[in-house]
Amino acid sequence: MRRLSVLLAVVVALACGGAATTVLPGVVSGPAIAVAATSTTATSTTSTGTTSTPAAAAPKTQPAQSTSSEAKPKEPDYDWVKIAIEGLLVIAFIALGVRTGGIGLGLWGGVGTLVLVFGFGLDPGDPPVDAILIIVAVIAAAAAMEAAGGIDYMVMLASRALRARPRSINYVAPFVSYLLCILTGTSNTFYSIVPVINEVSYANEIRPERPLASSTVASALGITSSPVAAAMATLLPLVEAKGFDLVDVLLITIPSSIVAIIVMSFVMSHHGAELSEDREFQRRLEVGEVQPPEPASDIVLKTYAKRSVAIFLGAVLVICVFGFIDDIRPTVVSEDGGTEPLSVTPIIQMVMLAAAALIVASCKVRAADVPGMPIFRSGMVAMIALFGIAWMADTFIASNEDAIVSALGDLANQWPFMIAVSIFLVAGLTTSQSAATRTMVPLGLALGIGAGYMIAMWTAVVGVLFLPANGTQIAAAEADRTGTTSLGKRVIDHSFQLPLQIAWITTALVGIGIVAVFH
Repeated sequence: MRRLSVLLAVVVALACGGAATTVLPGVVSGPAIAVAATSTTATSTTSTGTTSTPAAAAPKTQPAQSTSSEAKPKEPDYDWVKIAIEGLLVIAFIALGVRTGGIGLGLWGGVGTLVLVFGFGLDPGDPPVDAILIIVAVIAAAAAMEAAGGIDYMVMLASRALRARPRSINYVAPFVSYLLCILTGTSNTFYSIVPVINEVSYANEIRPERPLASSTVASALGITSSPVAAAMATLLPLVEAKGFDLVDVLLITIPSSIVAIIVMSFVMSHHGAELSEDREFQRRLEVGEVQPPEPASDIVLKTYAKRSVAIFLGAVLVICVFGFIDDIRPTVVSEDGGTEPLSVTPIIQMVMLAAAALIVASCKVRAADVPGMPIFRSGMVAMIALFGIAWMADTFIASNEDAIVSALGDLANQWPFMIAVSIFLVAGLTTSQSAATRTMVPLGLALGIGAGYMIAMWTAVVGVLFLPANGTQIAAAEADRTGTTSLGKRVIDHSFQLPLQIAWITTALVGIGIVAVFH
C-alpha cells in the first residue's frame, strides 16, 4: 500500500508539472532561456542576497550567446559516471542503515562517509552539529519532564479532549507544528513536541504514524511561512527587486500551506491500518517490546507532573518569543564585522538545557533517572543516526553541488514548472532549504518566471524530507515504539513520503492559483 501511494504521488507530481506549465505567464523562450540558465547557474552559488546579478546577466549576455553554446565546454569537467557511482553508494548505505534499524542508520552513514573520503577522495562534509546539540538539549528537557510524570499529565489532558473525536490529533498536531516553526523560524522546535504527539496518539490507540508523519512535513512547511526563517531571509532580497515584499510572500505561502496541511491531514487520517490490525505492532506486543496503551483514567500522576509540564511549555514559549522578536536577542559579531541578533539555534539549546535543570531542581527528579527514560534513549538513537547519515549526505553533495545544480537547471530550462521540481530535489539532496533557495530561485527568475509564481513554487523547499536523512524524520521514527512510523526499506518508501508529496504539490498549485487571481 505504501509503495503504491508513493508511486501515485510521484505520477501526480509529474502530471501537475505538465499542467501547471501551461498557466505560467511571462516565461522567456528559446535561446534567451538557455542563456539565462547558463549565467544564473554560474553565479547563483555565490550570490546570497542580490538579485541584480542574475537579472542583469541574462540581457547582457543574450546577444552574444543566443546562437552559441559556450557553456558546453564546461560539461566534461563533471565526471558523471563517478558522481553516479557516489550517489548510488550513498543510497546503498542509507538502505543498509534503514534495514539495520536503530543507530544502524548512523553507523552505516559513518561507513559511507569513510568510503567517499578514502575511496573517492572527497573532502569530508560538515556534520550537523547544531541539530545534534538541539536534539541533546530538547531530549534532556523532555526526559526530565517524563521522569517527573509530565508526559503522563499531557497524555491525560489530551485524552480527555480527544475522547469525543480521537482523530482530531491528526489535524491539530500538524497545525501546532506548523505554528511553532513559523514563530521560531526553525523546524528544530518540532523536536520538543514529538514525544507528546507520539504518546497522545498511542494512549488513544491512534496509529502514531498519521500525526507524526504529517506533523514532520508541516514543520518543514512552516519555514516557508516564517518571517524569521533563514530560507525566507535568503528569498526576500531576490523577490523584493521584483516588487514583492514580505507581506506579499506570506499572502501566498500561508494560505497555500494551510490548504495543503488540511488536505495532507485528511489523507493521513485514513492512511495505514489501525493499531489493532497492524502486523508489526501486534508482533511487538507479542514479544513484549511495547506495552498496550494504558487508559488515561488509570494514570496516577506524580506530585510535580503539572509543574514539569509548565516549565517545559514555558521554555517552548520563550523560544517562540525570541524567534519572533529578534530585537530582544543579544547581539553578536557577524561575519562581515558588524553586529546581528544571536541566532535562534543556540537560544534553543540554552533554554532547553535550562528547562531540564529547572525541572530536575524543582520537581524532585533524580538526575540519574533521566537517562533511563524511553524518550532519552530514543533521542540519543536519533542523534547518532542523524550524525552519520547527514555527514555522509553532506560529503557527497558538497563535492558535487555545482554539477547537480547545473543538471537540474537544464531540466528547468525545458519545462518552467520543473523549477519547482528542481527546488524540491536540490533541497532533498542538500538537506537545506536555504541552499535550494540560493541556487534555484535566481535561476527561475532569470528564466523569466514571474516573481509571484516563483514564490509559489519556492515552497517546494520542503523537499528536504525526500530522503530519510533529516533529524526531524529520524526523531519521529525513533519515538514511535509501535513501529508504524518507518524510515522505509528502499530509502524513499518512508512514512513521510506520501504526506510530503501531497503537501508540496498542493502548496505549489494553490500558490500558483493565488498569484493568477490576485496578482
